[in-house]
Amino acid sequence: MNDQPAVQSKSIDTDNWFWSAFVEHKWSYIQIIVAAGLINIFSLASSIFIMVVYDRVIPNNAVESLIALTTGMVIVIVFDFTLKFLRALFIDSVGRKIDLKVARRIFKRLEDLKLSAFKGSVGELVNSVREYESIRDFCTSATLATVVDIPFIMLFLLVIWAIGGSLVIVPILAIPLVVITGLLIQPWLAKYSQAGMSEGQSKQSTLIEVVSGLETMKALGAGRMFLNRWEKAVANHSEISLKSRLLSQITVNSASTAQQISQIGIVVYGFWLVVAGDLTFGALIASVILSGRCLAPLGQMANLMTRLNHARSAYRKLDALMRAPHEDMSERDVLRRKTLDGKIEFNNVSFRYPGQNTNVLENVSFTINSGEKVAILGRIGSGKSTVLRLASGLYEPDNGAVMIDNTDIRQIVPEDLRNNISMVLQDVFLFSGSVKENLTLGREDITDEDILRAAELSGVQEFIGAIPNGYDLKLRDRGEGLSGGQKQSISLARALVRPSPILFLDEPTSAMDNNFEAAVVSRLKQTMQDKTVVIVTHRASLLQLVDKIIIMDKGRIAMMGPRDQVLQKLAQNQGPNQMQKPVQSEGQDA
Repeated sequence: MNDQPAVQSKSIDTDNWFWSAFVEHKWSYIQIIVAAGLINIFSLASSIFIMVVYDRVIPNNAVESLIALTTGMVIVIVFDFTLKFLRALFIDSVGRKIDLKVARRIFKRLEDLKLSAFKGSVGELVNSVREYESIRDFCTSATLATVVDIPFIMLFLLVIWAIGGSLVIVPILAIPLVVITGLLIQPWLAKYSQAGMSEGQSKQSTLIEVVSGLETMKALGAGRMFLNRWEKAVANHSEISLKSRLLSQITVNSASTAQQISQIGIVVYGFWLVVAGDLTFGALIASVILSGRCLAPLGQMANLMTRLNHARSAYRKLDALMRAPHEDMSERDVLRRKTLDGKIEFNNVSFRYPGQNTNVLENVSFTINSGEKVAILGRIGSGKSTVLRLASGLYEPDNGAVMIDNTDIRQIVPEDLRNNISMVLQDVFLFSGSVKENLTLGREDITDEDILRAAELSGVQEFIGAIPNGYDLKLRDRGEGLSGGQKQSISLARALVRPSPILFLDEPTSAMDNNFEAAVVSRLKQTMQDKTVVIVTHRASLLQLVDKIIIMDKGRIAMMGPRDQVLQKLAQNQGPNQMQKPVQSEGQDA
């Protein structure tokens, strides 16, 4: 069985899944900060240039000095342009690297998410992942440049104080107007940002549900109900967005008003200083320009806070996803099981689905030896499909243990477990892409010969072989345009294309016509000899493939034993047309 110590893959740090990516590129951000500092220093040059021209060049008619100063300014402008370009390049470059790294972590965690941890609708989950874009935009866009520029407000205030003296009091008094307004509005912006995200999820859920069930919605005439639901979600989202924009506009207006008050105040106060001979005319003009530069980053405060609140809400959603129970085995002491023989045991297994109040399985125990062929029968909702989900590791039992080859499957790396199990699900899901891509699912070890062999066994070749583009035929979402039987045929081929020792079939032929099913069953006999096979079915035709039957009733085993004995018992007690209805006591062997 080739038990080996588990290969310790690097797990995702649930505490630092986002910020660790920034730490890895800290030198890039140091470069961005240095570039921002130089850009802000260069921005002082134009104000000083104007002050020198007014105070020195014009009174002395110093043409040569003007030429020298102008040449210097041209050089500064060139360097300023270059640094701004490099800063943008650095931000975009490091942002792309972080985006790829974090996006991969999110998708990997989504892939490893335990099905029992999944709560809410598909639309809510999709919207939570999509909201990562708001975090990325905040950390890798012009917003970041604004954040970096804010500390340099002190630099401009120092320069104003150096050239204008007490004039610096005016912008210092204007700054609190913007900051206090922003702080007062911040709680409301955070509230509406969270509410807007929730309403956005509701809108996204409705849209996904309508698109995925469009045919059913039309057939049942349910358009009015979904239209009302959509209009309500859009109206709520629009109302919250309107309130958020109004609050943001207040902050924008306060910043604009503060800039105007600051410039007017400097001119008025500066007038008296110039008259008194305490300030030059050039210094006054330079101070007016610098006050505008000083307050400019605060003018972006509204946009900054809106993006910040949106990013914080999105981060909380994604952080909850990253911390949700997952299948990452790197922290467990497990063994690699590259190859399994196929012995399956349920030991007093009980299970209920998340959010339900009753158990779907109750103290279920049975053993399927390697190479056995077993059918599971029972009423709707008796727990038949749940047995396959637990045996394949899609869910974990609440009590008891599911064993394969005498090992609890919770101690088997999920990748190893699923590489040894081929499965046909009751609800067939085909991915957009070619038929070949749906059969191989990206596995490079599957050859064209494997595909053709599986297609012959499942009957896919009968309808795909007659199409000009054959296995390159592009399927639409969920295989739209194919019949139910054709979808099941492709799903069966997908399970047979891999040489797995264990095969689970959940209603694999329920949508096939009798002739097609008979041909498939006949071919399946030839390929199942060396496999452990478990079939959940309501079709008597599939029972010829098995040598043992388990009858389920209300989550318990009602009967089990060799096929012919179980069928005989059912026929004696209930008649041949009711063989799926269990009659014997719990756990009775036939």
